[in-house]
Amino acid sequence: MKILMTGGTGSIGRVLCRQLQAGGHELTVLSRTPMKVGAICGKGITAISSLAELKPSVHFDAVVNLAGEVVIGPPWTEKRKKQLWDSRVGLTERLVDFLRTAEVKPAVLINASATGYYGDGGDSIIDEDTQGSGGFGHLLCDGWEKAAKEAESLGVRVCLVRFGPVLMPHGGLLKSMQPVFKLGLGARLGDGRQWMPWIHYHDLLNMVELLLEKPELSGTFNGVSPQPVTNAEFTACLARHLHRPAFLFAPAFALKRVLGEMGRFLLEGQRALPKRLIEAGFEFRHASLDSALSEIFGQ
Repeated sequence: MKILMTGGTGSIGRVLCRQLQAGGHELTVLSRTPMKVGAICGKGITAISSLAELKPSVHFDAVVNLAGEVVIGPPWTEKRKKQLWDSRVGLTERLVDFLRTAEVKPAVLINASATGYYGDGGDSIIDEDTQGSGGFGHLLCDGWEKAAKEAESLGVRVCLVRFGPVLMPHGGLLKSMQPVFKLGLGARLGDGRQWMPWIHYHDLLNMVELLLEKPELSGTFNGVSPQPVTNAEFTACLARHLHRPAFLFAPAFALKRVLGEMGRFLLEGQRALPKRLIEAGFEFRHASLDSALSEIFGQ
């Protein structure tokens, strides 16, 4: 396939680029730093800095939209919220506008989203039919998905993948957590009872390939392991694999006071399951957290 990808230089995009290249696909990556794409994503990839560089006659078989500023970081001020919104919803709107001008439309758009769409689900089982609710996290994902679904009116098959936190050795959630845990300062968040959906990056990459290859699949998919864990269980498992203690906890009131709305977001949980992917026959390489961390840390 000829594939247009956004977010290709991110921690997920760069490994997806290499896997798709190894499968014989031809990639064009939209990036704010196109001069770095070859070194980060792989030689032979076409890099562009703007969709305006693409003529309507350029044809792509598929589009993979992964772009977006990292959500967990600076506090969610109004300025930061606008940056997060523009990097996801705004870019997706521009992407669909480009598809409207394309003389030949791609067969499929695979668009990233997140389990934050659901808000705080408590202990309830969540699948793709569960309605979302909540604050800015939900609104951001909902706007992102609605922008992508506009491509359906163009005859494009749209797959929305609500990723949980992605576990990988070179980026994502573990990159930010490892230094703290290695110092023996790993801590659960609040009471630790909130559910954490998660996904090993190998499974995530294979999910994207499945959705590229199966024209009968469309709509929403939870890109998560079939075995979610609580925050307390995740903290204990990670500490065990790093051979460090993790007896501390970050009080809920402190997270809310220091981080505001983002602190409340960190205390929300989703007991999300990949119902539709399992129904489609997807087989997980790392269904359990212990298996995932063992592979990542070479144990």
